[in-house]
Amino acid sequence: MSFAEIISKIDGFLWGWPLIILLFGTHLFMTVRTGFIQKDIFKAIKLSVKKDPDAEGDVSQFGALTTALSSTIGTGNIIGVGTAIAMGGPGAVLWMWLTGIFGIATKYAETIISVKYRVKSEDGTMIGGAMYALDRGLKMKWLGVIFALLAAVCAFGIGCIVQANAVVSNIQANFRTIPAWVIAVFLTLLVGLVIIGGLKSITRLSEALVPFMAIFYFIGCLIILIMNFDVLGQAIATIVTSAFSARAMGGGFVGATVMVACRYGFARGLFSNEAGMGSAPLVASAAQTRNPKRQALVSMTGTFWDTVIICLMTGLVLVSCIIKYPAIDGLSGNGSELTSMAFSMIPYIGAPILVVGLVTFAFSTILGWYYYGERCAVYLFGEKSIMVYKILWVVGVFAGSMMELNLVWDIADLLNGLMAIPNIVAVLGLNGVIAAETTRYAGLHLEDKDETEIPTIKNAKKGVLG
Repeated sequence: MSFAEIISKIDGFLWGWPLIILLFGTHLFMTVRTGFIQKDIFKAIKLSVKKDPDAEGDVSQFGALTTALSSTIGTGNIIGVGTAIAMGGPGAVLWMWLTGIFGIATKYAETIISVKYRVKSEDGTMIGGAMYALDRGLKMKWLGVIFALLAAVCAFGIGCIVQANAVVSNIQANFRTIPAWVIAVFLTLLVGLVIIGGLKSITRLSEALVPFMAIFYFIGCLIILIMNFDVLGQAIATIVTSAFSARAMGGGFVGATVMVACRYGFARGLFSNEAGMGSAPLVASAAQTRNPKRQALVSMTGTFWDTVIICLMTGLVLVSCIIKYPAIDGLSGNGSELTSMAFSMIPYIGAPILVVGLVTFAFSTILGWYYYGERCAVYLFGEKSIMVYKILWVVGVFAGSMMELNLVWDIADLLNGLMAIPNIVAVLGLNGVIAAETTRYAGLHLEDKDETEIPTIKNAKKGVLG
């Protein structure tokens, strides 16, 4: 058995029932432990567009949210949904949606401890994430180091190489006269110009790009759903009934067991919204917020937008297209092909919506994941590693644009899944702290300022391994 086959098998096992049970089980537990924090989602959305300028932090709450969304809203929202349907049938859409509903609580939980245990470097820069929650909260620095190593390496795969390849392949598929190397050079220069300015540069672009790309894609999907209105009711019924029955009904669908639909819906949903992965708190820890709960509420809206809204819209578009256009194979086994076929059935607007969505989502993911990887590299090797990481990232963008990626995808998926384990240890191990902070800032106390002094660390320049 080759190395690639071994990695593929391990990846398939990890992203099967082990991670589904770990992550979704944590989602359910934290939903109960936080008193069903999902009920505050509209309050959280309102907070997300407010500024808290008197609080300590490097960027606004909205800036931190859009930067996190820039990495979360990616090809998983489009191709990932297609894969879930192609492998698990239309019922997978419902299970995917449920991971978003309950994942809101885990995103809240992992953020609240990351902000509570954040630190400052000697120049005043805020630093936080699962590694600091493990280090300061649970006194498990060794596990924090493992998380940071996995995230720093994983970022190159899932956030850099495969995303750059997605940009180039999608542009080339629609504009075949443009050479791949031209697109690669342009993309590399664009990424380099943005990341050279650090977090504030990434945040400024994210604040402008993320709302545009999300609204553009949402409106595009809405137009398609209006065009498919005659089968929309049937699409919703098909999604619901096939989630609980052994056979999908209608259109080009064939049989898919409940267990298969459940597995692929959960797996792709968990992968898409990253709740429990510990990625989004890396930037949330830099936000200007007067107490940990406020930023945790803001951060949990990311899962709401990513999975509860965008993934659901994509799922409805794909299922309604499959029902309306019998030529589409609803269980082709190829998520990318299924998504392309479904969108291309819509005259004039279908293909452009898909291309613009994939390219902008992938580009923004490159920027968001760069910051995640950089923060982990700083924790491990100190601030001297920042420039080295920038150079490696830019090289990775160009290389990823020009290479075959099957093995890279599997390795990235594997590392991404492994990242979740130490992060979930932090969330479950500190669940008492999470519950206490939630209660402490309940009601009008949400406006209170946390008077706990944020410690300044002296090893920021050299890192824990420097």
